[in-house]
Amino acid sequence: MSEIIRRRVVVAGLVQGVYFRDTCRRKALAHNVAGWVRNRRDGAVEAAFEGAPDDVDRLLRWARRGPEDAVVKTFTVDEEDPVGDTGFLILPTA
Repeated sequence: MSEIIRRRVVVAGLVQGVYFRDTCRRKALAHNVAGWVRNRRDGAVEAAFEGAPDDVDRLLRWARRGPEDAVVKTFTVDEEDPVGDTGFLILPTA
């Protein structure tokens, strides 16, 4: 069985109102990455990506740029222990 990793990201800048969450969900599903994404009340977007290292890294590279209309000012990533997520959800604002 291949290694599974999990990363939590927070992306700030012009990242809400530019289809960041929906595009993130579609990219995650296309790359076999599980987890979730949500807007935060402070204007940032937060997400958790879980899957094979190469797949998670691919999604992290995308999140550093975001969709076409996004302007990413800051990007933080933290390692987390995998929790066994399946699928990829858009969660309510936190």
